[in-house]
Amino acid sequence: MLTYKDAGVDIHANTRWVSAIKSAMHSTYGPRVFQDRHGGFAGLFRLDYEEPILRRNYKRPVLVGCTDGVGTKVLIAIEMNRLDTIGIDLVAMNVNDLITCGAEPLFFLDYLAVHKLDPDHLLQVIEGIAAGCREAGCALLGGETAEMPDLYRKGDLDLAGFAVGVVEHHRAIDSSRVEPGDVVIALPSSGVHSNGYTLVRKLIARAGCKLDQFHDELGETLGEAVLRPTRIYVKAVQAVLHHYRVKRVVTGMAHITGGGLTENIVRAIPANCDVVLSRSAWRPPPIFDFLRRLGTTNAEMYKVFNMGIGYIFIVRPFYADVVMRVLCRAGEQPFIAGCIERGKQRVRIK
Repeated sequence: MLTYKDAGVDIHANTRWVSAIKSAMHSTYGPRVFQDRHGGFAGLFRLDYEEPILRRNYKRPVLVGCTDGVGTKVLIAIEMNRLDTIGIDLVAMNVNDLITCGAEPLFFLDYLAVHKLDPDHLLQVIEGIAAGCREAGCALLGGETAEMPDLYRKGDLDLAGFAVGVVEHHRAIDSSRVEPGDVVIALPSSGVHSNGYTLVRKLIARAGCKLDQFHDELGETLGEAVLRPTRIYVKAVQAVLHHYRVKRVVTGMAHITGGGLTENIVRAIPANCDVVLSRSAWRPPPIFDFLRRLGTTNAEMYKVFNMGIGYIFIVRPFYADVVMRVLCRAGEQPFIAGCIERGKQRVRIK
C-alpha cells in the first residue's frame, strides 16, 4: 500500500522540524506575544499592553502589511551551500518596505517551500529569519514549510515573507507633504541587497566567473560579495521618528528595492516634484562597477540596482542637520544625497 512518505512527503520529518525551530522563534518574542501558542494553528499578538513599565496604547492605530521574497538570490545561496543569510534578506525586504510609511514592525510570518525537508540543513534559513526579526524588533510569530517533491527539484527551495506593522493615523507618512527645497538624506547599502539577481547571475555566467574566486578589488570572493545580506533600517528610522514625536520633519521615505535607484525614489514624491541627486555625494561599493564591467550599461545599473543607497529620508531643510546627527548616533553613516525640486516626478542624477 502506498504511503504519504512513499509519495515523497515525510510527516515525521515535519514534526521534528517544528520542534527544531521552536528556539529560534522564541528568541524573537516580546511581551506582546502569547508564548504558549507554539504548535497551534495561528499566532496571537497583542497590539496594546497594560504592564506599567511597558505600557503602550495606540489611539488611532492603522495596520500596515506587506509581502516579499528574496528572488533568485536563493539560487546563489544554494550553489554556495550557505543558507544562513537569505533569511535575513527575507525579513529586510519586508520590514524595510513597511517602515517607509512610519510604521513599527510587529510580527513576521514566513513561507518556505522545499523539495525535501532536511531539518538540519534548513534550520540555517529559520535562524537567519529569526536574526533578522531580532534586528527589526519584531516577532517571528509563525510560518509554513511545504515539502513538494513534485514541484521543486532536488536541492531547490523558495521562501516568502509577510510583515505586519502599525502606525498612528496622524503619524503615517506618504508623498503628499514632500515639496521643493526638502533635503534627501541617504543611508548606504551593504551591496546588491536582494534585487536584480537574475541579471547578476546572467552576467556572472556569461563572463565565466566563479563564485569562490577571490577578487582584490572586492576584498572577498565574488560569492561573498553578492550573497551579503540586505541591511535592515528599522532602528535608524525609529531613531529619527522617536526623536520627533510631535513635529513631522520627515516628509517621505523610500526603500531602494526592485526598480533600482531611479525607479524607487519617485514612489516617495508627488507628481509636481523631482528628486535631484548629486553623483559625487557617495561612492558605490566595488561590486557594482565589477558587475557593470561584466557586460551591461551604467544606465541599466541605475535602473536595476540600488547603486550603494539602501534607504532615503526626505526631510524639511531646517531639520536636516539634526536628522543627520540622530542617524549618526544610531550607528549609521548618512550623507546628503540631493534635494527636491519642482518637476515631473522624476529622478535626475547630476
